[in-house]
Amino acid sequence: MPESMPTPETPAILPTATVADAATRLGIAVQTGPQLLRPLLPGRIFAGPAMPVTHLGSVDVILETIDDSPSGGVLVVDNGGRRDEACVGDLLALEAKLAGLSGIVIWGLHRDTAQLREIDLPLHSLGAYPYGPRRVPPAGRRMAIAMLDGVRVSEGDHIVGDDDGILVVGPARRNELFELAASIQSTESAQSDRMRAGTDLRTQLDFAGYRKKQASDPRVTLRQHLKDTGSAIET
Repeated sequence: MPESMPTPETPAILPTATVADAATRLGIAVQTGPQLLRPLLPGRIFAGPAMPVTHLGSVDVILETIDDSPSGGVLVVDNGGRRDEACVGDLLALEAKLAGLSGIVIWGLHRDTAQLREIDLPLHSLGAYPYGPRRVPPAGRRMAIAMLDGVRVSEGDHIVGDDDGILVVGPARRNELFELAASIQSTESAQSDRMRAGTDLRTQLDFAGYRKKQASDPRVTLRQHLKDTGSAIET
């Protein structure tokens, strides 16, 4: 993970779990990608503007998407979840990396697995398959939309991905979401550091104080106690 502190402008350092916690606190609906998607490179966090495309059997629309992408964008390829062809291989992944993209998400399969690991660009897909497309693709311009098993990804969305999965963050209140996520991450990192130094979590959270509050008023929740004390943990 990068050493710099997270900010709304650099959400790549924010784990999906932290963003999800922030979404829960703010009551913002953030969609999750299909659980069937798996990272090719475990341990990598990536994020950026969504650059979606519907794959129709030819690389031209994917190259067009890369050509249109801002630096840090995330290529999102909708191949309909097909299991009979791979739609992204080493050349497209290397092209995406050279163009400054931060990751690739494929609702479908990839190939050239060994080369993709060498390229070292984060990629989530349904798995690997040796054959590329063998169908005859129609001519046409890029369809700038992707469906990840029913989850719609459009330009204007933001993708966050890591070993826990893929989040599709819409534009509404996004800066607020990332600001809170960065704050949660900072709090939890400090708690983790204190635990490694020997101070257990219950002491940090004043869990004894919470139990006293709850004994006198069973309506008191741990989440409310954490809010009152400025602490954080999954609840």
